[in-house]
Amino acid sequence: MRITDTLFIDESELEERHIRASGPGGQHVNKASTAIQLRFDAMASPSLPDAVKARLRRLAGSRMTKDGVIVIEAGNARSQERNRQDARERLATLVERATHAPKPRKASRPSLSSIRKQKAAKAQQGRKKALRQAPKVED
Repeated sequence: MRITDTLFIDESELEERHIRASGPGGQHVNKASTAIQLRFDAMASPSLPDAVKARLRRLAGSRMTKDGVIVIEAGNARSQERNRQDARERLATLVERATHAPKPRKASRPSLSSIRKQKAAKAQQGRKKALRQAPKVED
């Protein structure tokens, strides 16, 4: 399965199980196993670099087991083939998102004028509240 121009996942690394779909569909739902459960052992995959595996663990969330196996269930379509394609597309999208390294954050400072404006606003707020106080009694 092709993810990017340089990243491929071998078909032997994917495991598909046919399960019963839930939801509407009448008797067809009760008889046919049209939903697909796609399993991919990402942490043991030789196809993925370590950096992609680390980002994939964070992105997959609850779809990844403690052992590092990504489980994707697709059962929206009535056709088994369409569910298979949907599950593979979702896996490919997830792995493709993990290939992009996040842009590093650059620390920035507020400008001198914005600091002055903020201090002036705080001073104005303080003067406003000071005027609300009762006058002090002098001895």
